[in-house]
Amino acid sequence: MKVQNVREEMFKRCGLALALVSLLTACGDERTAGAQALPPLPVVVAEVKPTDVPLTTEMVGETAGFREIEVRSRVNGILLKRTYVEGQPVTAGQELFLIDPEPYKVVLEQSRGILAQEQARLNKARADRDRIIPLFKRQVVSRKDYDDTIANYEAAIASHQAAQAKVKEAALNLSYTQVTAPIDGMASKSAQSEGSLISTSGDSSLLTTITQYNPLYVNFSYSEQDHLNFENSVRNGLIEAKDTTNWRTHIRLSDGSIYPETGKLNFSDNRIDPQTGTIRARAIFDNKQGALLPGQFARITIDLGIRKNAIVVPARAIVQSQADRMVMVVDGDNKVVPRQVRLGPAIAEGVLIDSGLNAGERYIVEGLMKAKPGSIVKPVSAQEMKAISDKMANKPAAR
Repeated sequence: MKVQNVREEMFKRCGLALALVSLLTACGDERTAGAQALPPLPVVVAEVKPTDVPLTTEMVGETAGFREIEVRSRVNGILLKRTYVEGQPVTAGQELFLIDPEPYKVVLEQSRGILAQEQARLNKARADRDRIIPLFKRQVVSRKDYDDTIANYEAAIASHQAAQAKVKEAALNLSYTQVTAPIDGMASKSAQSEGSLISTSGDSSLLTTITQYNPLYVNFSYSEQDHLNFENSVRNGLIEAKDTTNWRTHIRLSDGSIYPETGKLNFSDNRIDPQTGTIRARAIFDNKQGALLPGQFARITIDLGIRKNAIVVPARAIVQSQADRMVMVVDGDNKVVPRQVRLGPAIAEGVLIDSGLNAGERYIVEGLMKAKPGSIVKPVSAQEMKAISDKMANKPAAR
């Protein structure tokens, strides 16, 4: 009797288990059917259309004055005063500093006294020469007396010339006590204070620095690889390059604003720096308003020419997959196919694609987050995508 009860209990449990399995299987089938019944995800696609686009490149540069002159003392002495306002514009020839001129005035007076003595000697030697010439012709004096007189006259001329040079040197040194600006520009802070002993050697000779702000240079460097890539693209006809004299440049300042003046490239080195592997270059800009200062860092954009038959995609259409860059292509069956691409430089219209996409192909621009590789999507317009997004945003949440 007990055995029969046990068997009945086992049959009941087996029947319950089979019922549960059937129920779970039915639920799973319903979920699978529901998943398969989901409509294709809407995405916005764009067609690859090669076109000619302006080619630019952006680099980091540093501003520098058109001319930067170190004002140094040419004579030794005590600095009496500074006669300019630090940090303000100065003009060529304007007095900047005054070094004690009294010692140089004394030297000038001494030189003039010596010149006067040499002038008297020269006058006497000339008179002796004028007297002895006719006497020598009449053979009244000897040849030796004649030669001595002529030699004394020539020596007097040489001494007089040396004395004149000493006077000029003394006058020049006296003029150097008044230090003037060699160029127009902005004068920097004074390197020496009044009362300092100024020397013509070492750092004590530096008085200030004058920088010419207009025009202004922007110095930058570009890599050897960029140079080779550009030259190869020009040779292969991918780029229609401008003449280097017509390369226009623009500056983006550190606050993101664009400097209103357009510059031009006026120097590119003919050698590569072996330590950095870069080539030095320079652009020049008008700076009449003084908006730019030397030492500023700025991003410089150069117009290189035209990129022929370029493929450009928006930056938002590019997906990063580890070290690769991918674009999600939609094939003829509206299936998502990931495509590895090689990126070129970024331009105003988007990012250049050097390889990986072909003309006429479609790629996803919006809806990338839900468009998985291999899934089926429904291409829609941007307006339709916006309408769908607005509808989803306004849909009440399920309770």
